[in-house]
Amino acid sequence: MHEKPVIAITMGDPGGVGPEIVLKAINSNVVSSHCQPLIIGDMGVMSEARHCLPITMHYPLKAVADPDEDTGHAAKVLDMANVAPGELTVGRAGAYAGRAAVGYITKAVELAKSGRVAAVVTAPINKETLKMAGYTFPGHTELLAELTNTSGFGMMLVGGGLRVILVTIHTALANVPGMITREKVLATIRLAKRACGELGIRGPKIAVAGLNPHAGEGGLFGDEEGLHIIPACEDARAEGMDVTGPVPPDTLFFKAKRGDYDIVVAMYHDQGLIPLKMLAFGSAVNVTVGLPIIRTSVDHGTAYDIAGKGIANPDSLIQAVKLAAEMAGRRHRG
Repeated sequence: MHEKPVIAITMGDPGGVGPEIVLKAINSNVVSSHCQPLIIGDMGVMSEARHCLPITMHYPLKAVADPDEDTGHAAKVLDMANVAPGELTVGRAGAYAGRAAVGYITKAVELAKSGRVAAVVTAPINKETLKMAGYTFPGHTELLAELTNTSGFGMMLVGGGLRVILVTIHTALANVPGMITREKVLATIRLAKRACGELGIRGPKIAVAGLNPHAGEGGLFGDEEGLHIIPACEDARAEGMDVTGPVPPDTLFFKAKRGDYDIVVAMYHDQGLIPLKMLAFGSAVNVTVGLPIIRTSVDHGTAYDIAGKGIANPDSLIQAVKLAAEMAGRRHRG
């Protein structure tokens, strides 16, 4: 048991499906065989979520104040008590939920930075509740970067036979062309290589997507490829990386799925995530690349519309825990 890494699993938004999928995940053989889970959340909320589940729990929950406390067969819940009695509103956004969720994440990162947990896996949070609570982070990724004082970071999703890392993340589509620079594309290619290394892929074949139709068609449909993406690819090849691109986006993902490439560098959020989620929605894993800690997450949101009904699918969280444990094992082995 002690050879398994301790993985901190944050509860996510208290009013979303996070508490439910965390319970379902720790009840699975996949999670129990890969790690020792440490739930970071509220015992009261977890107990409420337990009542909506039509399953028999193999592992009872036990609230702890210290992550190292021995709970025997029971799963540990590091009880943050961030949700006051009567404050929980399942299926609805609220400022309390944003404050609570950030508290869980902050604690998990603290434990990871100190080495008391091997990795952090996060259940979904809601951008509206973050804003209601006064935070300006557009999502987990940017919050984690600030908590770890990381400037060079990226968002990668893994699933359906694809690995996709994004040059730009959470921004309006109208902003994207102005954010595509030679330096930013090159930095993301470097992160793609690093990400593959953490996944056990040495000397990865990296494909870089064009921004425009037909990768710009020699400048007929846009000049971002000629001004920024092609020079970045040339820079990466000069550093010894196996880089192809820019590749027209309408054929790139078929080729990557076929196995021509190990990872795709996509220019913006939907360009990369639509094909991946079409193949692996509900089971893909979000990985934050570039942090000093290991962090994975689900590929979906808080799903307020089904929260509290006991029907949320835990597969993405289960796969996120499994991947985090595998990455922690590789890092431990050096």
